[in-house]
Amino acid sequence: MTDQTKPNLLETDIEGYLKQHENKDLLRFLTCGNVDDGKSTLIGRLLHDSKLIFEDHMAAIKNDSKKFNTTDEEFDLALLVDGLQSEREQGITIDVAYRYFATEKRKFIIADCPGHEQYTRNMATGASNCDLAIVMIDARKGVQTQTKRHSYIASLLGLKHVIVAINKMDLVVYSQDVYRQIKADYKAFAEQLDIPDVRFVPISALKGDNVVDKGNNLDWYPGSTLMQLLDTVTISDDKNLDTFRLPVQYVNRPNLDFRGFCGTIASGIINVGDQITAFPSGKTSSVERIVTADGDLPSAFAGQAITLTLKDEIDISRGDVIVRSTADQKQLPTTSSNFAATIVWMADAAMQPGKEYELKIGTKNTFGKISNINHRIDVNTLQQIDASELQLNEIANCIIETAAPVVIDQYSQVVGTGSLIIIDRLTNVTVGAGMITNTMLEAHSPQPIARTYTDAEIALNKYIREHYPEWGCCEVLK
Repeated sequence: MTDQTKPNLLETDIEGYLKQHENKDLLRFLTCGNVDDGKSTLIGRLLHDSKLIFEDHMAAIKNDSKKFNTTDEEFDLALLVDGLQSEREQGITIDVAYRYFATEKRKFIIADCPGHEQYTRNMATGASNCDLAIVMIDARKGVQTQTKRHSYIASLLGLKHVIVAINKMDLVVYSQDVYRQIKADYKAFAEQLDIPDVRFVPISALKGDNVVDKGNNLDWYPGSTLMQLLDTVTISDDKNLDTFRLPVQYVNRPNLDFRGFCGTIASGIINVGDQITAFPSGKTSSVERIVTADGDLPSAFAGQAITLTLKDEIDISRGDVIVRSTADQKQLPTTSSNFAATIVWMADAAMQPGKEYELKIGTKNTFGKISNINHRIDVNTLQQIDASELQLNEIANCIIETAAPVVIDQYSQVVGTGSLIIIDRLTNVTVGAGMITNTMLEAHSPQPIARTYTDAEIALNKYIREHYPEWGCCEVLK
């Protein structure tokens, strides 16, 4: 341990140590990029140089390195996260692997995502809950197609922080010119993306240069190491604390005296006494209690799992959304059955407009279809291309129609109620994921149904119009 006070606190005050650890800030990040850019090796280096690997795990990895070694080193760091047999045999990552560690400043959850194009859907899944992306680039190859694809998906998913780690600097003799050229190439592409915070760092994950420690081979680089960047990046301002959304997951009714509405807060803050509105019904009430596993709270915020009890008995069911009442219409969600979304297609079978799928938005399940593909997006140039269907890993902006109105927000405002997954009704397999871009499309008015009226109905209608004109609700039928 680098901090000598930590073992002393652990030995003298175990509860104090656990409390100190519990209150640390949590950062979720992923590693992504082209295949064989060194993502798994980087995570192994982070854990190894931070002294966060148990001795028995180290011994097991040393034994496995003799069989599966892909780096010609005595110790293959990638084996710390590549756990599948097929991953170790091929030296690649297939599934998303999660690892957990902590420093003195914050806690981390790492998602190691695959680089192969056919596993792009796994990368999108891993990125969906992250705060930051580390985009790996092989210094010998520069910016590749998957580099752009993963960066674009990170932008679509609303990640505000990207660290571009230019890896394998040892294989280009730690050349500053190579680093500068790759940095310029990536910047030119990233200007088209919505990522406000992009940082660059040259590293060698295999040798350890500039990962946790500076090393002696990158003296020309004046910036922070990768670990220092992870420790200091500010994510507290990323959460939406203005618009409160609680998608109701479960109505808890254990006895006659308690009715609570359970869910995880998607965005915003709620306080006891706040006025709320239930969507789509529009019924209003106020918060009586905020119940959690740790007892009642005076307030709660995004990310917390809570149960709300209300002062009034109003009808709220699973799939409804509780919001804080406001006169500002911009702060309220939209109830719609016709909206636009950017979709990442994740199935081998092509997506065909008009086919009915099951859609999950927040906690609401409904049926719907992709009625039209506005355009497909070329991840290399970000150009918009006409398309009649979507193939595996392709991305497009589409129009979605649902069988019943759903409560939605734009993804850029509220992720929890602005995202959706598309499920095949026959296989129950998730075939696509989407980010809602426009909630205010003009609704398609249903065609009126033609009806034939009897002579008696026509006569009655005329009589009412003549004798009771004040009713004003009947028209003469012809």
